[in-house]
Amino acid sequence: MADSNDAGGTAGDRATVRAAFVAVTTLFFAWGFITSLIDPLVASVKGIFTLSNLQAQLSAFAFFIAYGLVSLPAASLISRVRPVRAILLALAMMVVACLVMLGAANLAVYPLVLLGLFVLASGITILQVAANPLAAALGPPEGSHFRLTLSQTFNSLGTFIGPFLGAVLFLEGVEVKQGAVLTDAVRATALGGIDRAYFWICGLLLALLAFLWSNRARIAAATPPAAESMSVRALIGDALSSKWTLLGGAAIFLYVGAEVAIGTQMALFLNSDPVWGQSEAPFAVPLLGHVMGGDGTMGVSLQEAGKAVAFYWGGAMVGRAVGTLLLARFNAARLMVLFTAIAAAMCLYVFSVGGVSAGFVALAIGLFNSIMFPLIFTLTLERATAREETTAGLLCTAITGGAFMPLLVGAVADTAGYATAFAVPALCYALLCGFAFLAMGTRPCHEAVEPRVAH
Repeated sequence: MADSNDAGGTAGDRATVRAAFVAVTTLFFAWGFITSLIDPLVASVKGIFTLSNLQAQLSAFAFFIAYGLVSLPAASLISRVRPVRAILLALAMMVVACLVMLGAANLAVYPLVLLGLFVLASGITILQVAANPLAAALGPPEGSHFRLTLSQTFNSLGTFIGPFLGAVLFLEGVEVKQGAVLTDAVRATALGGIDRAYFWICGLLLALLAFLWSNRARIAAATPPAAESMSVRALIGDALSSKWTLLGGAAIFLYVGAEVAIGTQMALFLNSDPVWGQSEAPFAVPLLGHVMGGDGTMGVSLQEAGKAVAFYWGGAMVGRAVGTLLLARFNAARLMVLFTAIAAAMCLYVFSVGGVSAGFVALAIGLFNSIMFPLIFTLTLERATAREETTAGLLCTAITGGAFMPLLVGAVADTAGYATAFAVPALCYALLCGFAFLAMGTRPCHEAVEPRVAH
């Protein structure tokens, strides 16, 4: 077939590429939904198993550490078996992980929860290493920012739905404030919610596996030609040879760490008495109040706060949709400078001002998180001298920031409070602003031989 990136390709070629892009984009929704369930799960296990903030954040650690351990092996696997087979294998792994989670919920064993989350994230890691560069490559190079940001918009749709459903299922009657005691009935209800959630996710994954299997020929036909396969050791050496691969890895580490740390602590933060725990203000906001519901008790319960977390991720969904339009007209690196600077300022507001208003500001951070991941990814791919699968593998390895930053934020929250813990993501966003400035001053590699196409 004609090169999928050739603007002069036949209509059939272009239809095949579009169909492949739609199929790959479904994966973004699925892993966004599953990943965002970590937020209400952290709050739930804190109550179910009587954990500290640091111990509860081990759920995020178990999930996101998989990126650090699996990404480069996944890149090597994909270079050998090609993206389609790797994606099917990843979905099968995720089905097995859901079965482990069902066992964990029925046996009420926290370490088994951690094991299930690790296996689940290992499958998602393979999906990300395969699907992110694939989404960027399925079309003309000048549209890579647009396509990946569009796919990430569907990822954000999943992350918007996930926290709400997770709060409904995981947090009914659960309270974690000092002195709160969970009854056996409340604990059983929360564990039953976890069981139901991962049962239906298992079904969703099986359906997605069947869908991708039926479209495997289209995706394979539109996939760019394979490069020579490399061992994990060779991939590491290739990654270390490229300054921009390493810079992009550091940026992803900071971004995902900040985003996940805020999300996993958000329900606990909003539920705290200095913020919304003793306030009725959120219920006066039409859409927010409607989604949160209201149990007739003064203040915001943990379940109501957990439902509000959907707006943190919903902001990312809206931001990515708007960002997709902005990227058609404005320089990607400059937009990232603006968004990271605003996010840093918002974290500093929460840290220094606090109070009821800080809850609204914290939720709005998601709006400015929106375009960061796809822009870091594509800005790095444009500038890195390492092979694409090497760069993608290292960038996905760096998602392990979502394992370590929440632990740090949880430890700060245990000792100094939830608002003070926002100083950690504030620093992350400030450093990301520096990364964006560097990108502004560095030309993409393809510009050495091709004129710049505005995006």
